[in-house]
Amino acid sequence: MATKDKKAATKKAPDASHVTRIKATDSVKPDKETAKAAVKTASERASKTSRFRNPFGPIGGYFAGAWYELKQVRWPNRKATWSMTAAMLAFTSFFVVLVLLLDALFKYLFDIILG
Repeated sequence: MATKDKKAATKKAPDASHVTRIKATDSVKPDKETAKAAVKTASERASKTSRFRNPFGPIGGYFAGAWYELKQVRWPNRKATWSMTAAMLAFTSFFVVLVLLLDALFKYLFDIILG
């Protein structure tokens, strides 16, 4: 009877930090014909584009992408622009004064040390 109590005491309860690993697998597998057709069309496209390559294509793609990104920008209104400008001028003037004061302090210390 004492052995039953030991077994019950040593049996671990489910731990709250237990991690269950889940593998990502496709439930529907593509058939072989579809996969072969996809590979064939991709290889045909690659062979056609490698023979006749337009040098201006990547440049046009760059500008098209840049225009797309510019259309997504949320531009600030006039009030926000002026407030950001004032903040930038305040920080700039603060650090200009700080650098000038440190420069004057170091010049004074070097004059005292060097005599």
